Amino acid sequence: MSPLDALAGWPVDHVSAAVVTANGVVEQFGDPDRVFELASVTKLLVAEAVLVAVEEGAVELDDAAGPPGATVAHLLAHASGLAFDSREVAAPVATQRIYSSSGFEVLAETVERATDIAFADYLDEAVCEPLGLSSTELAGPAGHGARSTTADLGRFATELLSATMLSPDLAARASSVQFPGLDGFVPGYGKHRPNDWGLGFEIRAEKKPHWTGTQNSPRTFGHFGQSGTFLWVDPVLTTACVVLTDRAFGAWSKPLWTDFNDAVVAEWSR
Repeated sequence: MSPLDALAGWPVDHVSAAVVTANGVVEQFGDPDRVFELASVTKLLVAEAVLVAVEEGAVELDDAAGPPGATVAHLLAHASGLAFDSREVAAPVATQRIYSSSGFEVLAETVERATDIAFADYLDEAVCEPLGLSSTELAGPAGHGARSTTADLGRFATELLSATMLSPDLAARASSVQFPGLDGFVPGYGKHRPNDWGLGFEIRAEKKPHWTGTQNSPRTFGHFGQSGTFLWVDPVLTTACVVLTDRAFGAWSKPLWTDFNDAVVAEWSR
């Protein structure tokens, strides 16, 4: 039996999943072309688009953006001090890891101004078209408004495993800890000291509890969404996993996600 077979018993109406290695999707479950709301998994796509803008020279990580003293890098790493869902400043720059969806809206506006292209169009041109993500679109806020399929996110995860659109240095920086030592909350999983984050990608590090598996390496990075979705990349295992559901994240998901992810890591560690 495959670890993915356990998804048939999840208390959701629809679920689709894919396991990805450097060779692409190696196993899948459910309808790979069914479109799901991504919620905050959107931030991975948005971050990738911002990083492409950095590669193109349209913006720089050190460009001022957001509150006074904050930069594009601070916004990507949730270190700008912006509140979760407003443009209010909740803390000085680089003093706390305040998870901020509003910060990603500021990032989208920053790229729009620099490129004179609506951000949804920029995301499509910079990320979706090159990777063949034909069913992916940003239909709402940059922090949580995208929808996609496991077929598309499997291709995206393949890119995250082995970057072709970003330079090796920028890809490595994006998936490593930025502004280390900052404490903060992972929504649904409490406060972590520290709460490590890269440039748009959450870093698993030693966080407990966490939405990835207990056996995922500390270098694992990715994101989960309140719509019952997640995508993680474990560079030590050279494996990624995408799971999309249509049931909001809650008490049902925590034990199932842990058990499932541990089973995936065990299977692909052989």
